[in-house]
Amino acid sequence: MLDIDSFSRYLNIFLFLVLVNSLLSRFALINSPISPAPGVSSMYFAVAFMIIFALWYGIWGAFSAYLGCMIGAGILADMPFSVNVIWSLADLWQVLIPLAAFAYFKVNIRMRTKKDIAVFVIFACLLNNLVGALWGAFMLAFNGIIQWTEFFVTFEGWFIGNLVTTLIIVPLLLRFVTPYVQQTKSYVRGYWI
Repeated sequence: MLDIDSFSRYLNIFLFLVLVNSLLSRFALINSPISPAPGVSSMYFAVAFMIIFALWYGIWGAFSAYLGCMIGAGILADMPFSVNVIWSLADLWQVLIPLAAFAYFKVNIRMRTKKDIAVFVIFACLLNNLVGALWGAFMLAFNGIIQWTEFFVTFEGWFIGNLVTTLIIVPLLLRFVTPYVQQTKSYVRGYWI
């Protein structure tokens, strides 16, 4: 059960993570956009931090990924709001899938065993990024933001870019920074709240 002090702490963390995710999303788009898809980056390194934040701060980190995407990759990239609300769910799927898998399989987020690494690769690299890229590219094409003929190049750039950044950034931070985060009051034990 959350008391008022805990709620206040997590609300502040949530708001801070929304800001960080928004800035990371925007910077990734400016740094390496995929033409012609607005809001899509070939090296969307923001997703790696979003996954880490979800694993460290539970559902607070997951929801901050959704809002961070809406702001940084949607609103600031002039994505129509009606599309942005649905399209930004891609980033939510990309963090909820590993969060649920890590909780279900009781993964040590410090990545200590072969099982931990296998769950990470399957659910935090492959499946989540596949779902996110399919959802995002489909929503862009379905809503007329890109042509259907541009679906595959958008999907491919999204998936490969996210896969690469996730494989490089997430394991390092989980292995070497998690021990410090786990010592703070802000760390969410049990993954959700």
